[in-house]
Amino acid sequence: MVVVVSAMGKTTNAMEKLTEAFVQQNPVQMKTSFEAIFDYHNQIVRKLFEKDDPFMSKFDQLLKTLWERVQLNPGLNYDFEYDQIVSFGEIISTHIVSAYANSIGIANQWLDVRHLIKTDESYRDANVNWDLSSQFVHDNIDFKQQQVYITQGFIGSTINNITTTLGREGSDYSGAVLAHVLNADSLSIWKDVPGVLNADPRWYPFAQKLKEISYSEAVELAYYGAQVIHPKTLKPLQNKNIPLFVKSFLDEELEGTVIRTEESGELDVPVYILKQDQLFITISPKDFSFILEDNLSDIFAIFSRNRIKINLMQNSALNFTVCVNNVRDISKLISDLQKDFVVKYNEQVELLTIRNYTDASIQEMIQGKEVVDSQLSRKTARFVVKESAWLFH
Repeated sequence: MVVVVSAMGKTTNAMEKLTEAFVQQNPVQMKTSFEAIFDYHNQIVRKLFEKDDPFMSKFDQLLKTLWERVQLNPGLNYDFEYDQIVSFGEIISTHIVSAYANSIGIANQWLDVRHLIKTDESYRDANVNWDLSSQFVHDNIDFKQQQVYITQGFIGSTINNITTTLGREGSDYSGAVLAHVLNADSLSIWKDVPGVLNADPRWYPFAQKLKEISYSEAVELAYYGAQVIHPKTLKPLQNKNIPLFVKSFLDEELEGTVIRTEESGELDVPVYILKQDQLFITISPKDFSFILEDNLSDIFAIFSRNRIKINLMQNSALNFTVCVNNVRDISKLISDLQKDFVVKYNEQVELLTIRNYTDASIQEMIQGKEVVDSQLSRKTARFVVKESAWLFH
């Protein structure tokens, strides 16, 4: 068994705050953010280990190394600095889990996944080098020598051993990469939900669990932004027909959801996916010409150069409209577009996707909302709406 562990609780968010303070060279916020990270993990380890346990000195050293890292001068590449700092969340969590498991008789070996998963230098969204990763995984994992390995999700490293990350929620993807390389019987992802739901229960109170779905349907849901599964997770599993089980660590007896072959059938209920804090951008040529292939090629090149992913797009004769995440450096994208195009945008909108929609499901979801834009295909309805409270009766 290989156990892939993510950061604990909201540690990744806390590490992002620390990274922001570090890049901005804000010593007060940096100290506050670091102390919050230390206090959170310190409470955990003091409940799990005695004061004189050898792991306590290891824990102190891990946090000392993190603090020393943020005492350096930041470079100009934010994404690089992000990967070097935020990755500590997984390093710390796996050391805690591995040491505690060994202390209660679950013999395991801690592995640094950066020695296993090799990537390119696309910091914050690195691409896996499958050939090198396969070689290093087989070199470091031998089930004849050790039955249980514990390693990190979300992170990898370049061929020069510089830490990279695989994108937010990338621990699922790490599990899929290792499952693919090791020809695993199955991959189980343990979450704080009973399985894959047809909506996020935090905003839709009538969410239902999906018992079984196909790889292709799961890929579609992940593409549109379903939070339970990372978009890149499914393909390595599908390529080797490895079933994915999504289970709840709150109640291990619950059946969960299984994702497997195309014979798993069609969805029998609508699935609702809401992406909040979106930017809706309208792009037009400055000379009032039509939006043609050359314009689109230039526009896509600008998005690619800024590494901004498009969540929805459509064009008319005079306009090209997109919906994107309102990310930290979105102003750079807007500035680049404005050099050659007229750019207008709406902030604080939401992108609602209804997969396997019905007329009734559409009415339920958009009732009382101001619809900025809409897009319907045979199985999927998508709406850009003004942010507002979601009320259901």
